Amino acid sequence: MWVAYDANLGTLLRTCDAVGSCLAVPNTPHYRAALAKGDTLRGRRPCIHWVAPSKEEWLGRQRDEGRRIVAVELAEDAIPLPRLGPAPGPTVVLLGHEHHGVPDEVLAGVDACVEIPMAGVGASLNVAVAGSLVLYRLAGMA
Repeated sequence: MWVAYDANLGTLLRTCDAVGSCLAVPNTPHYRAALAKGDTLRGRRPCIHWVAPSKEEWLGRQRDEGRRIVAVELAEDAIPLPRLGPAPGPTVVLLGHEHHGVPDEVLAGVDACVEIPMAGVGASLNVAVAGSLVLYRLAGMA
């Protein structure tokens, strides 16, 4: 949702297609241009939801419709990725901006956070890689 770079959006779009899910992104010129540039599935249009008028309102509707909201973020009570099982039902995965993460006010309303354990000195993975790992786990494919 807060992913900024076109290459990352293109990678996430391919991952969503691979696991049979949809990509939801804000309906803004930035995201439309980024997906147009980063989309390597040209002509084979996968499922994209254009989020409007605001990300927060869209998330509220998803929650009201019974979808589980899971953020990929470092948090105190986060589920380590190896313990994450397949999604029990419709699930929205929130990915943060490459530099700022998922906003705190949004994290306060999620059902769960998932963190990816790191053995090296880095604190995080590229957002497209992190999102892909989590999507494969939730899809029951990893």
